[in-house]
Amino acid sequence: MTPTPPRTALVLGATGGIGGAIALALRRHGWEVHGMARRLPETGPAGLHWHRGDALSPGDVRAAAEGADVIVHAVNPPGYRDWDRLVLPMLDNTLQAARGTGARIVLPGTIYNYDPAGTPVLRDTTPQHPRSRKGAIRVEMERRLEAAAPEVRTLILRAGDFFGPGARSSWFGQAMVAPGKPLRRIVDPAVGAGHSWAYLPDLAETFARLLDLPGLRPFERLQFEGLHDDTGRVMTDALRRIAGRDLPVWRFPWWLIAALAPVARFPREAAEIAPFWRHPMRLDNTRLRALLGEEPRTATDTALRRTLEAMGSLPADAATPAQRAA
Repeated sequence: MTPTPPRTALVLGATGGIGGAIALALRRHGWEVHGMARRLPETGPAGLHWHRGDALSPGDVRAAAEGADVIVHAVNPPGYRDWDRLVLPMLDNTLQAARGTGARIVLPGTIYNYDPAGTPVLRDTTPQHPRSRKGAIRVEMERRLEAAAPEVRTLILRAGDFFGPGARSSWFGQAMVAPGKPLRRIVDPAVGAGHSWAYLPDLAETFARLLDLPGLRPFERLQFEGLHDDTGRVMTDALRRIAGRDLPVWRFPWWLIAALAPVARFPREAAEIAPFWRHPMRLDNTRLRALLGEEPRTATDTALRRTLEAMGSLPADAATPAQRAA
């Protein structure tokens, strides 16, 4: 009997946090995984076949996608520069390649498509009313993908803010906890308001399990619930348990972000998403659970301990679970 060839995935953005995590998860599920980068990385997800290319070049994307069953679109412009000008052309190149190969497009979605003040629960059918420029572009990305179905099949899985080993450019690692330094304090952007988080390995495993299913719709839009911190204390309490001490919680200086927004790029970008930290949104994963049975879920303390270890931020004297139980 001739062995069945492995399914093939092209991951655009495989050197990034979510792209790299999905690439590793697909490898664990038996996929042959290809990555594309302008400069081939010296390190990255193990076992990938690399192609040199630029996501802004239609020819590069088309060549890298040859023979692919899935194209994971997890790419952003270098340093997020000119994000609003370059993101849609990048997506159009992925759409063109998918039309030529018959591949399914996989897009990690965000919550920025919605008005957080009026969306306490986010469902698959929730109308998208963005309140920011970034959100409006995200809505247009999904509109183009939906318009291309069923000719081009698409899976969108939406999640909250990332944390976990390999999570880059995350609020957890850039604001809440200082990388490379033992955890001595917590800076909480959502003091008392609650927030939705996604542990990156669980989210990547969810993508891989969904792609194993034969019955996905031509256009599938799903929500990953992850860790919904409805009290605003779940994350901070867990970090204190791991540290074994009552760490101080500092408020994130949103007042300073607002003051600097007119003159600096990062504060301007941060100010746009401040409402998502004032108004908690829970992602309803009913359709996802109908497909998978249960969402992959690592215990909060375990997920945070692994995250801190990867960041070099775990206190040397942090209590282990066995020590806390003693």
